[in-house]
Amino acid sequence: MHAIYTLSTILFLQVAQSDAPAPETATMKPVLWYRQPAAVWEEALPVGNGRLGAMVFGGAPVERIQFNEETLWDGYPRERVNPKAREALPEVRRLLFEGKNEEARQLADETMLGVPPRIDSYQTFGDLRLDIKGEPVADSYRRHLDLDTGIATTQYRVEAPDGAHTITREVFVSAPDQVIVVRVAADRPGAIDLDAWMTRPADAAFVVKDESLGVLRGQINRPHHETGENVGRRLAAYLQCRNEGGALSRGDDTLSVRGADAATLLIAAATDYRAIDQDAACRETLNALSDFNAVRARHIKDHQALFQRVRLDLGLGEADALPTDARLARVRRGRDDPGLAALYFQYGRYLLMGSSRPGCLPANLQGVWNEHLNAPWNSDYHTNINLQMNYWPAEVANLAECHVPLFNYMDTLVPSGEKTAREMYGARGWVVHHLSDIYGFTAPADGVWGVWPMGAAWLAQHPYEHYLFSGDAEFLRARAYPLMKGAALFLLDFLVEDPQGRLVTNPSHSPENTFLKPDGTKSMFTYGATMDLLIIHDLFTNCIEAAAILDTDAEFRATLQDALARLAPLQISPKTGRLQEWIEDYDEPEPGHRHMSHLYGLHPGDQITLRGTPDLAAAARKSLEYRLSHGGGHTGWSRAWIVSFWARLGDAEKAYANLRALLAKSTLPNLFDNHPPFQIDGNFGGAAGIAEMLLQSHAGEIHLLPALPEAWSSGSVTGLRARGGFEVDMHWSGGRLGNAKIRAIQGGPCRLRVAGTGYGIAVSDGAEVASSTETDGADSVLTFTTEPGQSYTVAHLPRDDG
Repeated sequence: MHAIYTLSTILFLQVAQSDAPAPETATMKPVLWYRQPAAVWEEALPVGNGRLGAMVFGGAPVERIQFNEETLWDGYPRERVNPKAREALPEVRRLLFEGKNEEARQLADETMLGVPPRIDSYQTFGDLRLDIKGEPVADSYRRHLDLDTGIATTQYRVEAPDGAHTITREVFVSAPDQVIVVRVAADRPGAIDLDAWMTRPADAAFVVKDESLGVLRGQINRPHHETGENVGRRLAAYLQCRNEGGALSRGDDTLSVRGADAATLLIAAATDYRAIDQDAACRETLNALSDFNAVRARHIKDHQALFQRVRLDLGLGEADALPTDARLARVRRGRDDPGLAALYFQYGRYLLMGSSRPGCLPANLQGVWNEHLNAPWNSDYHTNINLQMNYWPAEVANLAECHVPLFNYMDTLVPSGEKTAREMYGARGWVVHHLSDIYGFTAPADGVWGVWPMGAAWLAQHPYEHYLFSGDAEFLRARAYPLMKGAALFLLDFLVEDPQGRLVTNPSHSPENTFLKPDGTKSMFTYGATMDLLIIHDLFTNCIEAAAILDTDAEFRATLQDALARLAPLQISPKTGRLQEWIEDYDEPEPGHRHMSHLYGLHPGDQITLRGTPDLAAAARKSLEYRLSHGGGHTGWSRAWIVSFWARLGDAEKAYANLRALLAKSTLPNLFDNHPPFQIDGNFGGAAGIAEMLLQSHAGEIHLLPALPEAWSSGSVTGLRARGGFEVDMHWSGGRLGNAKIRAIQGGPCRLRVAGTGYGIAVSDGAEVASSTETDGADSVLTFTTEPGQSYTVAHLPRDDG
C-alpha cells in the first residue's frame, strides 16, 4: 500500500489532533559554572583548538592556566620491531593450539614484544601564572565555560581604596589565529594591575625579552639510545602582553601591567615536531594578530560554525539553575537531571572540537589536556578501544571534520605498520597493536597482552563510517579503501586454520581480560578470541562493500568472501546462554571485567542486531547482564560503552540508568570522565551513547528515538546525522515522536523506523512524495526515495490510502 501525504496535510492534522500548547523549549545555554575557583586540575575548565589546549583554574587573585601543545611528546622515532618475532611465531601458534598457553606466553614475552616495549609520554607545555591585584569580595565570584562560544570566563568584585570594581577574565583558544588568549578587564578605568610569567616542571626556562614579551624555551632531555645525543623535542612558548591604558614594565622573570583598563595576554606555542623553527613559528603567529575584539570575533564565528550544528533539549528542570558541581552532587543522590545529560552530550562535542581539528593530531587519552610530564598511560593512543571511542560521536554528532585527524594519523602509521607486518609476521598490509604514539610505534607494547595485532583493523572501521555518513565516493576511493584494504591484507595473511579447520587469529587476546582453563590455571593468551572474529567480519564485509561500490578488486573481494565463509563462527555457550568471549567456553576469573570486547558486534559493529540476529542479541544481552551483575562498568569509558549496548538492545531505561551511573560515579567536577584517573574517552563514549538513544542507523534503516527513556519524555534535537547521508531533526512529547525532518545530503533510498503506527511523510515544500508504509510489531516502517538537498517531514496522522 502507498500513502501520499503533503506537508500542508501533516501540519493541519497536527493542529487538529490536540489543543494543548507545544512543550516548552529549553532556553538554558550550554554552560558549566561554579561559585569557587578550581582547587585541583580536574576542576579546571578546558579550552582548546585541536592543536593547543588550556585548563583555566579561575583563581583569584592568583590564576593558573596550564597549557598544552599536541606535539610535545617525550621520545623520538626509532626501530622497534623485535627481530626474533617472525621465527618464534610458528612455535607460539603450535603451543597455543596444543593448549600450552603458559609456554606460549613465555615464548612470546621473550620474542615478540617491541624493542624496547614501552613508549614515552605526552607532556604538559607549562603554566601561565597571573597575579592580579585585589582580593575578591565574598559571594561575588563566578566562573563558567560557555560551550556555545568556547570561552571560559571568571568574574568577581574587588574592594579597593579608590572604589569597588568588577574584574572579568576571558580565556579562549583560537583556531583561526592559533593562539591562547587571556583577557583581563575591569569596569573601572585604570583598575588592572597584574604580573604574568610562565613556568614548566622541567627542561625549560622563562626569559623576559622586553616589557611586553617573555619566552618559555627548552628541550626535553631524551638521550638517543645509541649515541647519547639529546634528541628530545625542542619547545618554545611566547607570551605577549598588550595593554589598554596604563603602562607595561618588566621584572627579572615577570611581565607587569599597572593602571590599565584592560590587558590581553597572548600565548603562541610550538615544537620542532613538524621540522619547523618553533621560535619563528611563534613570532609569526603573534605578529599576524590584530586587536582583541577581532581575534575574539573570529574565534566565536569559527567555533559556532561547528558547535551550533546540533541543538539538544531534553526538557527543563529544577536543577538547571544550579552550579554544575551541585547538579552532579544531586545526581549522585539519585535525582534525575535531563538538562545535565544534554549538557554532557554537548560537552562531548565541545571536547572533540577542542582536541581534534583538521590539520592536527587526533585526540589522545586525555584529548589535548594533560598537566603531567609522565601522564597516566602516557596519555597515548590506545587502539584496543580508547582511541576508537574518542571518535564514536564524530559523525552522528555532526562533527565529521573532527574525524579527519584520525584518518591522517592512520596514514602516518602505515609505513611503520607495513614494516611490522612484514618483519614480525611475514604478512602483507599494515598492522597496529594495542597502543601507539606520534612516532609511528606499531609493535607489541608493555607485555604479552600487547601481542594483539587488531588495532589497524578496528581503526579501519572509522574511515568507512565516514563514507557511510557522507556518501563521499571520492573519499572512499582515495582515503578510506586503501587503509581498509591494507588492514585486510594483513589479516588474510595472519589467519591460520585451527585443529578443526576454521580460520582463526593466533595468537589472540580478548583485550586485557583473562580466562580459566579446565585445569584451573589462568591465562589471557589464546587463539580465535571472539572480538578478533567480530572485527575481521566487520572489516572484510566493509571491504567487500567498498570494492563493489568502487567497482574494483573483484578477485580480492572473492578472497575475502571465502575467508568469511571459513572464519570460526560466533558461539553461544550451551552452559550459560551467553555469547562466548573465547573460542572455548572458558570460565572467567574476573566476571566484572571493564572490557566487554566480545560485544563489539553489538556496538560499534553491526553483526549483532536486535531484529537481524535475535539469538545472538539475546546472548549478548545475557553477557552484558552477567558483567554488570558482577560489578562491570566500574571505569568511566566502560560505563559509557554500556549505554550504547543497551541503546542497541532497545532497552531505554537500562541505557538511561547506566548514563546516570556514568554521571554519578565516573564524572569529575568539570565533567571530565574519570577512569579513574581522567581519560577523555568516556566523555566521547557517553556523548555517543546519548546519540544512540535518540537515533540509530546501523541496521539498514534510520530508527528514530530507539531508546527514549521516560525521563526524557519530551524534548527535541536538531542536526544529528545518519548513515546514508541524512541529517535529522526531531521533536517529541509524551514519549512519542511528534514530528521529524529528514534532510537528504546525497539523495537515495531511505528506510525509517518509528515507534507507533500511523506515521506519514512529505517533502517540506508541499510537493507529494510516494512512500511505502508497513507495520512491524508496534513500529511504523516508511520507505521512500530522496532527492539531494531535499527535506522530508515525518509526522503522526491518520492513514489515508485512498
